[in-house]
Amino acid sequence: MDKLIQSIVALGVPGFVLLVVISIKGLVGAAALTSALAFLGGPFGMIGGLFSLGLIGLIARGVAQYGVENIAKGVVEGLLAKKSKQEVIMEITNFPFISKGIKRVLLEHVEKYGS
Repeated sequence: MDKLIQSIVALGVPGFVLLVVISIKGLVGAAALTSALAFLGGPFGMIGGLFSLGLIGLIARGVAQYGVENIAKGVVEGLLAKKSKQEVIMEITNFPFISKGIKRVLLEHVEKYGS
């Protein structure tokens, strides 16, 4: 079991995500891995699952290095380059998966940098 844990640790966040999805699926062996990858890949199947795990790893590394707020502010700046200030404010306000504190910080950032 120690070798298995060391392998998952070596994979980092993507390994942990895969472990959680495997446990949710309720299967064992190769079927569990195949099913979990296909689940993560959605309509793109196992290949999409592998891509998703890679993307999760990149995002986790970025969050660990720069912090959620800094990455979110960068995304907001990118949105402001493409959309109006009001559209960005509406998107932030209506987005259900971020806390009120982060929404407040992002709305202040829009006010500060928005045109």
